[in-house]
Amino acid sequence: MLRHEFQPGRLVAGTFLTLAAVIYAGDAGGAWETPWFVVIPVVMGGLCLAGAVGFLTGRIRGRRERARSTA
Repeated sequence: MLRHEFQPGRLVAGTFLTLAAVIYAGDAGGAWETPWFVVIPVVMGGLCLAGAVGFLTGRIRGRRERARSTA
């Protein structure tokens, strides 16, 4: 039994924020040179994608709950 429901939007957001942290960590460690503005599209794109995934997840779960309550 699951302890909580799976929320894929949070997974997507966490993945992109972790990617941003890896980009900055690589720059700080000297592995590569990253301009400061590169991370902005990564974070904004990840948050937009996470919002879309969360919206779709809510719509799908709402439809399933309505189908269960009518059946």
